[in-house]
Amino acid sequence: MDTLPLHPKLVHLPIALAVLMPLITMVVLVAWWRGRLPRVAWWGVVGLQAVLLATGLYARETGEEDEERVEAVVPEAAIEAHEDAATGFVIGAGVALALAVAAGVVRPRGPALAVAGAAALGTMVVLGLGYRVGQAGGELVYRYGAAAAWAAPTTGSGPGAPGVAAPRDRDDDDD
Repeated sequence: MDTLPLHPKLVHLPIALAVLMPLITMVVLVAWWRGRLPRVAWWGVVGLQAVLLATGLYARETGEEDEERVEAVVPEAAIEAHEDAATGFVIGAGVALALAVAAGVVRPRGPALAVAGAAALGTMVVLGLGYRVGQAGGELVYRYGAAAAWAAPTTGSGPGAPGVAAPRDRDDDDD
């Protein structure tokens, strides 16, 4: 049975989508505006934004589940900063999704394209919010050692003991 936390396995999908969505949204918007794609193509953007929101919600939920265990290792303020950033990310993704849906249903074409432009801007905001979440999550792991909450206890302290790295051989040119 895998004893590693689920949260770090899930967070990469919403963050990757947050990086890709501004590009995808702009390409589809421009193609729709120029008449190279039909209006119905916009629903692909809506679908991807919905996946971003759903995976963001799920990643946030799994982070909540891991919080108590990590609190033993990481200062609560750092956890709260990450949690607040995640909440902002999910809210932003929801707003961007609402704008994308609105662009798909608003008539006529001119106002629909304007709302689609607002949705595209929303995806850029979500990208910034995603960066903020990732930065705070990286601090938990790399600055505060959150991964230690799942480290296997060691039975010894010498090289070769579980969790203890063996020393590297040093050459004269390593200095």
